[in-house]
Amino acid sequence: MKTDPHPWAQKLDELRDEVWLRLKRGVLDRRAPARNVTLATVDRHNRPQVRTAVLRSADKETSVLDIHTDLYSSKVQELRQNPFAALHVWDSSAHLQVRLDGRVAVLTGSDVADIWARVPQTSRHSYGSTPAPGQPIAEGLGYTKIPDPASFAVLRITVSSIDALHLGPKHRRAQFTAQDGWQGQWLAP
Repeated sequence: MKTDPHPWAQKLDELRDEVWLRLKRGVLDRRAPARNVTLATVDRHNRPQVRTAVLRSADKETSVLDIHTDLYSSKVQELRQNPFAALHVWDSSAHLQVRLDGRVAVLTGSDVADIWARVPQTSRHSYGSTPAPGQPIAEGLGYTKIPDPASFAVLRITVSSIDALHLGPKHRRAQFTAQDGWQGQWLAP
């Protein structure tokens, strides 16, 4: 009989800890699967919008994740209309799908000045575009990028639930919610 190569998937507390470990690894290692998460929002027409975003901070103790973005991107307007979002991570090496959802606060200006100070010079060009992200342009390179701290925003996501699906030899799925103190509940996969 084949043993499960991922023993952490067998107990709720170990599975929850593994999810946070992999999120934290995504912040620190640009090759980790949780580095580039899929972020889902809802637009003004109530249609889902998904895009890849870079996970910049993951704090298990506060259940908070940070993503950096341009203040003038469509996701910011979407989140100002509806402050809830979902994230998705697929970690093929662990056979683990993680879905998280929560409430998002859009932080700007003096609230993010310390974070902006730590953004590498080479990355600052991602925050400050003329025209604004998503606006029509006449040709593929018909825009300019000049770093602008006034265009820098942090999406601070307070996670309210985590759905973890492990597709090992025997599938296991669990849901963890802030409401139940992150105790967790097994679900049918």
